[in-house]
Amino acid sequence: MGHTIGVDIGGTKVAGGVVDESGRILARARVETPAKDAQAAEDAIVAVVKQLRGEFDIDAVGLGIAGFVDEARARVYFSPNLPDWHNEPVRDDVSRRVGLPVVVENDANAAAWGENRFGAGRDETDLVCVTVGTGIGGGIIIEDRLCRGRFGIGGEIGHMQVVANGRLCGCGQRGCWEQYASGNALVRDARERAAESRSEATVLLRMGDGTPEMITGRHVTEAARLGDEVALTAFATVGRWLGQGMADLVAVLDPGCFIIGGGVSEAGELVLAPAREAFESLLTGREVRPVAQVVLAELGNDAGLVGAADLARLI
Repeated sequence: MGHTIGVDIGGTKVAGGVVDESGRILARARVETPAKDAQAAEDAIVAVVKQLRGEFDIDAVGLGIAGFVDEARARVYFSPNLPDWHNEPVRDDVSRRVGLPVVVENDANAAAWGENRFGAGRDETDLVCVTVGTGIGGGIIIEDRLCRGRFGIGGEIGHMQVVANGRLCGCGQRGCWEQYASGNALVRDARERAAESRSEATVLLRMGDGTPEMITGRHVTEAARLGDEVALTAFATVGRWLGQGMADLVAVLDPGCFIIGGGVSEAGELVLAPAREAFESLLTGREVRPVAQVVLAELGNDAGLVGAADLARLI
């Protein structure tokens, strides 16, 4: 199979690209995501595909969507970024309109596949991709195969319960991992600490216009690089939670590596160093077993697009 199109459907954008067999993106197109309107969102996907198709001979299309996708990679049970999507037959609707075979996959699964095929996991058969952004997404590769579960919605590792009766999560449960080890958790921790210890957060507060409420994730990263104690402590806290979750996953999956992606991963060793330290210290049988690597994703924001395009080759 030659060229395919990968489309990453998020809460703010529909980003597409023509991808060749080596994972290279040859052309791009992007439009804003129409919020809360399934038909308008589908129209945006079709517009992106048609724009890209006009430039290349395309064999198939892969769609990466944040949400629950069925075992046939055809329907979207639910997407938090597109609240009007409930049991939508996205595959067949888009395929009919563009005249091409289409496959639908969860965006974190698509990102894991992209990293496994063309990124940081290209030499690893068993891995877990942890996407640390607003929340935590996950994709699991076992023996070079994407592990999706019986109903297609496996890999939702951000919703493992790590604290009984803990913080309320957007999923409706309490104590989910993403409430302690995500970008939102990082900002919340930094704001709380800055409010309590203003003298130790001078750099961070200055970036936030003097108020904890104005501190953003980018501010926390920049302040930590400048040595702000509160920002560094926030990263250390999130890193420890990240490491704990990975240690728990090893007990079940025994992967060869963890690939850390998403917006928080742009901080590099600020988050990876405490995550590795916690992971290794909490690992069951750490004195006698091989230890999985913890590495940064290589494909960045393109991982889901590239992975979705490559999955389309399997149709």
